[in-house]
Amino acid sequence: MTPLSAASGVENVLRILEGRWKLVILFHLFGGKVLRFSDLERAIPAISQKMLIQQLRQMEADGIVRRIVHHQVPPKVEYCLTDWGQALCRALDALLKWAALREAEA
Repeated sequence: MTPLSAASGVENVLRILEGRWKLVILFHLFGGKVLRFSDLERAIPAISQKMLIQQLRQMEADGIVRRIVHHQVPPKVEYCLTDWGQALCRALDALLKWAALREAEA
């Protein structure tokens, strides 16, 4: 990788993960969890319904989240991570460890 291609790659990753709530949503779905929309609402009480829908749609469009619709009455919609979304777990874990080291030094 060249510095230019690395910078471009980082920019693409940040575009995919930008948004106040995307990382929070990811952490709730890690580990193969399948959660209903209402479960995510309860797990993240500070997020509005509109913002949760928007963030989930963007993550679905980027191939990170899979939306599963069960055609029943009442309708049931569940969300889980795709394999690509689950692969982010290791990278985000490394970021958390980096942040913890910084805090320990302060």
